[in-house]
Amino acid sequence: MTSSATTESTRATALELLRRIAAGDPAGIAELFAEQVDWAIAANPAVPWIRPRATRADVADHFRELGEGQSPDPAGTSVDAVVADGQDAMIAGQLAGTVRTTGKTFRSPFAARLTVEDGLITGYRVYEDSLAIAAACTP
Repeated sequence: MTSSATTESTRATALELLRRIAAGDPAGIAELFAEQVDWAIAANPAVPWIRPRATRADVADHFRELGEGQSPDPAGTSVDAVVADGQDAMIAGQLAGTVRTTGKTFRSPFAARLTVEDGLITGYRVYEDSLAIAAACTP
């Protein structure tokens, strides 16, 4: 695949990931990931859905637990940029939601870096204000 074709394929995968996340489809989200995933989100014991993951099944569990644990705030959540270059994509925006067990809200800027190989996400790194989310999870 040419570099521009690879970039377009990576961008299409990133956009499809965003569409499936917005639809709240954990199984569909997981289908976009390779069987083994290089996964990193800063873990915090106060946030039950944020922990190490390594497989496609783990990805489905993460997004299922995320959906069970918090209610997103569509008015406060946005994607501000999606940039792709070769196998890498960066997504930047704002997260907002309410933790179901505490009723507390959170807001956080975020950036996600994806690595896409053969149409599947093999690398997933999320950078967010994990302390703000942990504070919302704490009674």
